[in-house]
Amino acid sequence: MTQYERYAQDIAGLIHSGSLRVGDRLPSVRAASRSRRISASTVFEAYYLLESQGLVQARPRSGYYVSARALPDLRAPDPAAPARQAADVEISDLVLEILNLARREAVVPLGSAFPDPALFPLARLARSLASSMRRLQPQHLLQDLSAGHARLRQQIAQRYAQDGLTIGVEELVVTNGAMEALNLCLQAVTEPGDLVAIETPTFYAALQALERLKLRPLEIATDPVQGMDPEALAAVLAEHPVKACWLMSSFQNPMGHSMPEGRKRAVAELLARHRVPLIEDDVYGELYFGARKPLPVKAFDRQGLVLHCASFSKCLAPGYRVGWAAAGAYTRRVERLKLMSSLSASVPSQLALSDYLGQGGYDLHLRRLRQTLERQRDVMLEALVQTFPAGTRMTQPEGGCFIWVELPEGMDALQLLRQALDQGVSLMPGQLFSADRRFSRFVRLNYAAAPAPAVREATRVLGRLVGDGPLLSN
Repeated sequence: MTQYERYAQDIAGLIHSGSLRVGDRLPSVRAASRSRRISASTVFEAYYLLESQGLVQARPRSGYYVSARALPDLRAPDPAAPARQAADVEISDLVLEILNLARREAVVPLGSAFPDPALFPLARLARSLASSMRRLQPQHLLQDLSAGHARLRQQIAQRYAQDGLTIGVEELVVTNGAMEALNLCLQAVTEPGDLVAIETPTFYAALQALERLKLRPLEIATDPVQGMDPEALAAVLAEHPVKACWLMSSFQNPMGHSMPEGRKRAVAELLARHRVPLIEDDVYGELYFGARKPLPVKAFDRQGLVLHCASFSKCLAPGYRVGWAAAGAYTRRVERLKLMSSLSASVPSQLALSDYLGQGGYDLHLRRLRQTLERQRDVMLEALVQTFPAGTRMTQPEGGCFIWVELPEGMDALQLLRQALDQGVSLMPGQLFSADRRFSRFVRLNYAAAPAPAVREATRVLGRLVGDGPLLSN
């Protein structure tokens, strides 16, 4: 056995024994060379061998890390079979109850919808805020109030251009976070009583928006791996007078999937034939793990029917509440509704983000953030496989923050939430993600909400609770 094979074997032994765990960093080449008294090239050969075996992965300018090992019996849940008729939505009381339950201190927030705030460049943003406010002329406070800060809209348009999308500055409306953008866009294309096609399961805030505007959802069959089924959507459009569609095409909340480009194109073309506008929620689009950012449905829009909504809240600046809508043919309607409701997004927040983007470094931050989230996904997947009952089904997202887990037969996610909170862990029960609360055996878990060691231990706590059972549904 050569020196590099012997060193690789020793590292592999530490990984298999659990001494080195998913996401842990291997010793640097220099440190390993010094401690083992072997050459740097020998260390490299050992790491190359471990990488070929799938035990470690190299991260540019960072080193080598333990990667997720093969996960046995890892199957995604089956697609849901939604009701064929629309129903009234009454979900807000349940959402409020659960959010209040989970608002306890000293809880590992696996039920959160946000990444850990410690992952964001908050100090640099604070400096940008202070610097931009010192330079602000008083008369500029009242410029661009409704549409948003002109320079920031230019920078957002430039980022679209980097992805190959031509979005004019005049098409962009800056909003108080993505939720305002989504709500304004939905309001711009519907009237009370209208039917809206949505995914199932879908983000509970979409259901709340429908409830507030007195709209009626029609749930479309949605695959946990590939997203909304275009054939199912076509059948609904042929049978019902649908006035709008709302979906999250990349790293969907709660399932984590990203629709293949073929499906995105098919959905865009289908909706265009029926002249049905699409509200596209793309708040997790920057959090991809592959080599290329997935294109949104907006990339295949030729008639201005896709109202694309995003924000900086999940990828850069939580709490700054700066989002936007690229609203296509409906831009003026959205801007008018914005003027009649909140008038303007926060001027200091817009200026701070514009200053930060102008300095460069945003893409470097995003690369580091994606690497961290990918490691934490692997940590949670491994803990789920190790501690949940054999055969548990779950998604394996290629970006975003969420894993959608199907609990064993007869278990109830709300009951699990209450027991988990007593153990210092939150989760989001599946009942929130459908108008008829059908997903009672599912939970949404956020692997990005806390540091990797806390995510690992919190997931194991849930595994013990699920294994101990029974958490019987009422």
